[in-house]
Amino acid sequence: MLELEKDELKFGFIKLTDMAPLAVAYEQGYFLDEGLFVTLEAQANWKVLLDGVIGGQLDGAHMLAGQPLAATIGFGTEAHIITPFSMDLNGNGITVSNEIWDQMKPNIPQDADGKPQHPISAEALAPVVEKYKSEGKPFNMGMVFPVSTHNYELRYWLAAGGLHPGYYSPDNISGQIGADVLLSVTPPPQMPATLEAGTIYGYCVGEPWNQQAVFKGIGVPVITDYELWKNNPEKVFGISAEFAEANPNTTLAVTKALIRAAMWLDENDNANRMEAVEILAKPEYVGADAEVIANSMTGTFEYEKGDKREVPDFNVFFRYNATYPFYSDAVWYLTQMRRWGQISEAKPDSWYDEVAKSVYKPEIYLEAARMLVDEGLANEADFPWDSDGYKEPTPAADIIDGITYDGKAPNAYLDSLPIGLKGEQIVEGTEVKG
Repeated sequence: MLELEKDELKFGFIKLTDMAPLAVAYEQGYFLDEGLFVTLEAQANWKVLLDGVIGGQLDGAHMLAGQPLAATIGFGTEAHIITPFSMDLNGNGITVSNEIWDQMKPNIPQDADGKPQHPISAEALAPVVEKYKSEGKPFNMGMVFPVSTHNYELRYWLAAGGLHPGYYSPDNISGQIGADVLLSVTPPPQMPATLEAGTIYGYCVGEPWNQQAVFKGIGVPVITDYELWKNNPEKVFGISAEFAEANPNTTLAVTKALIRAAMWLDENDNANRMEAVEILAKPEYVGADAEVIANSMTGTFEYEKGDKREVPDFNVFFRYNATYPFYSDAVWYLTQMRRWGQISEAKPDSWYDEVAKSVYKPEIYLEAARMLVDEGLANEADFPWDSDGYKEPTPAADIIDGITYDGKAPNAYLDSLPIGLKGEQIVEGTEVKG
């Protein structure tokens, strides 16, 4: 047993199914096995959660992967946040209102059964947006936070279909400069109600809030992020660099408990998922109906009501090295910040590598994994011991726009994307210069 610097900890989370590793580590006693007395506390929104970790009211939290990166480079709140543990892969979807779906449908090819052919491209949405524009109506969609995966995924999907999601600039952080589709922030649990009210026509969010729209009969998920970019990274567990430095053993103990929780969530072909659904349905965790949570957590996903398809990897917590904090994942988030102007000026490839290494900490992760293997609690073969921290490039076939992503060549990748800032370009006023 590690000698802990601090054994009473408070962790924050947002009510989403991908906070599961925290709930499972608590409910299965993995935190206690490490001598940790943990309190889990739902937070009102992502900003409050980040402020809690920076201010020390929270010892750590379930975070958007973009949050530690943005904080560390000073976009928004400046603070050095690190992650020793990536929480999951996939898990998000893009949903549109019934009305928009009816307008998109004629533009979507059908499969042999007469069902919409997936993945659905934003090209099917483009004529709808054009029509709204010609009528002088803004086309509004929601995402959960400016540095969220959801913002970048929604932008990625729109841009891949030829729609401009808008730029940020140092003077204008709305992200709507030159936009065909206006994106704004709505907290995840409020997405379905905001859609129903007609304030937004669609959104990108994590579960259970896409399936909730199907259950309520108010919207149709058009694509999952697994179809957008197969096995893309999602949330991370974030702590301040200061906390990790002052409490190295506690940090290892927490990481060990979280790795065990992730293993439990995926073991024996997801055999424990129904039990996980029961845990998450509790009001203190996600607090949605078990039936709604089970729709995606147990390997299926419902699009149009009644159109339920097998998506075994919709939520991945451990396989495919899901929990290892890869530098290449961090670099992808940074490229998207640069692509849309949140990083206002060009940076050399070396900068992306340095920032990734200052935030993502595979060395802590592997030390925790080594201990679990030595204790007989994990298998040697399940961890990428020899990785340099970069995944092999993501093949074109795994990404909706058919553009390969290589984390070691961020600028070449940015240059290969048809919509977005490239090279030395900057946004001034409403113009792209350079």
